[in-house]
Parts: sequence; structure tokens; C-alpha cells
Amino acid sequence: MAHQSTDLTTNLVNLGQSNLSGDKRALYLKLFSGEMFKGFQHNAIARDMVMKRTLKNGKSLQFIYTGRTTAEYHTPGNAILGNSDGAPPVAEKTITVDDLLISSAFVYDLDETLSHYDLRSEISRKIGYALAEKYDRLIFRAIARGARAASPVSATNFVEPGGTQIRVGATTNESDAFSSSALVAAFYDAAAAMDEKGVSSDGRCAVLNPRQYYELIQAVGSNGLVNRDAQGSALQGGNGIIEIAGIKIYKSMNIPFLGKYGTKYAGTTGQTSPGNTGSFIGPALDNASAATAGINNDYGTAAEIAATSCGLIFQREAAACVEAIGPQVQVTSGDVSVIYQGDVILGRLAMGADYLNPAAAVELYVGATKPSAF
Repeated sequence: MAHQSTDLTTNLVNLGQSNLSGDKRALYLKLFSGEMFKGFQHNAIARDMVMKRTLKNGKSLQFIYTGRTTAEYHTPGNAILGNSDGAPPVAEKTITVDDLLISSAFVYDLDETLSHYDLRSEISRKIGYALAEKYDRLIFRAIARGARAASPVSATNFVEPGGTQIRVGATTNESDAFSSSALVAAFYDAAAAMDEKGVSSDGRCAVLNPRQYYELIQAVGSNGLVNRDAQGSALQGGNGIIEIAGIKIYKSMNIPFLGKYGTKYAGTTGQTSPGNTGSFIGPALDNASAATAGINNDYGTAAEIAATSCGLIFQREAAACVEAIGPQVQVTSGDVSVIYQGDVILGRLAMGADYLNPAAAVELYVGATKPSAF
């Protein structure tokens, strides 16, 4: 984390406060960048849940995935030149960096002068939130895609296991997605499936929406949760403090959930809207296929993600993320600030993600028909 903060600070552009001394400007830069980066880190949870590499040069990075091999007995006198079946097979996954992702705002000098609060810090924090939201959504969509895919490693008599999709509940109602007993059963089913497919137990996690998470902790005394002695803010936080079958549970409003992001009300969900939700709560899924402007990987269209997905369980090898530019802040300076009597605050990053090992990805869904591969 300290290394990331240093990288962020060293990539800043001068704020244009020409009347500040060098020391004061450096301090201001650190404080200002810190607000944006804290905003990003507070909201982005997927970054540390998957494989992540930094791209130094070029537009893409290759990840390799090897299949299994076998053991065989040696025949005296025979040369040992590798297994007769040619194992292990190898597949390569190329992940390309999407176009530059930005979030910006113009700060008018007069507004800043008349305000009774630190306007720039607040704006930079909200810019961090916006970048984190997009970051997580793309990674979670990549994991959902992987859960529906066959393994990229496929050789004669060596077909590796692919992704897993598990139905939550047994009815056709979306309310099954919020049933604590149905969710717990799905977790144990997912853990067993990953065990059977040879997925490491290290780094397994799940991401649910807030109402699903709170349904689980309300039944903490009877539904098979681990770490049941955790109480207070730690238990409520949704930051992996509780587990089911060795799977740490997180909550996020950025997972594909019943055709929306994070939540859905009414219909057969059994959930009542709290009212006054605004424009950003439970928005419809957007198109994010490779045909979408700015996107070079395939995160699927809204129709491909489907309206029945309701949670993700995965191990860190399920997906990989490539970063060419980590979260950074840039601000206009000098003559530009004078001409426009204000500054543009810009947050930016460049990343791309895709699934890696489908066997490590599990998608939860409701209804009789599982979402299709794409």
C-alpha cells in the first residue's frame, strides 16, 4: 500500500497555486492526492482479490495457465523424455489494457473562495469513488464470464475443468437470492466444486450485495457461519470477517445482480425499496463488450450478463488484471488556471481484466435456467 501511495504522489501535476512555496506545494499535493487515493481504496475491493500485474511497456500482458500432468512407472532401459501423453498442456491468456479511464471536475475559484469547506478534497475523494466503481464492475463481470466458460486448456485426454454455476434456492422467485439458508447451501456446494476441480483453498472469497450479506449475519447463530464471535463494526463491515466453508465474504454494490448493479427491489425479490434511491442505486447493467467504445476486452453486453446472476464466489486465479496507469490525480496549472479562473481536477487510470482459470470462478444465479456463456 505504501508503494502505491508513493507512485501516486510522484505522478501528480502541479496544482497551479503559484503563490505557494515549494514545501507548501509539495505538502498540498500529498494531502490532495491522498484524498483521491483513499476514496479509491475505500471503494475498490476487487483489486486485491485477483491476479494483478503492472504493465511497463506495450498494450497487453500474457498470462499462462498449465493443466495437470500424471505420474507413470518407468520401464528399465527406456529413455525419460517427458510423459508419453505430452502433459502438462499450456494455454496463454492475453489481457489488453482498455482505453484511459477518467473522472474529472472543474473547480471555479470563486466557488472555492466562498465555500466553508474544503471543496477540492471532497471532489477528489468522489473522483476516487467513481474510478473504483468502474474498476470493480469490470473485474466482477470478467469473473462472471469465466464462471460460464470451459477451460482454455484442452488437449487430448486432458480436458481441464471449467467454470461453475450454482443455483440458489429451488423456486423461480428472485427472493431466493436473499435466503440465508439457500445462500449457505450454495456456498458449501461451491466449496465442494472447487475442491473437486483442484482449486487451491488459499485466497477464496465471495462477493454479495449488502442485503444478502446482512441476511447472513442476522442468522449468524444458526446457519453455519464461521467466526461467529466477531461482533460490532467488524461483523457489519462486510470486509471478509466472516466465512462459510473457508470462503471469506465481502459485500459490494458493483456485482451484477439480477440485471442491475448491486441491488434490485420489488418484483419477486421480496425487497422493498427504501425510497429516494436516486439515479445511482441499482442502475441497469451497461454494455461492456469489446465492441463498446474504450473497451478492448470482453466484459459482455447487458443481455449476456443476464438478469439472474446474484453473486460471485472465486479464488484469486479466477481472473487477472493488468494496470498500465494506476489511480492518479492531475490538475491544471499556470496560465490555464488564470484563463479559466479555476482548475480541472482529473483522476485517471488505465487497466484491463479478463478471466484466467475458469475452474476458480463460481457464479450464483436464481431461477431454473442458468446464464449462458459468452
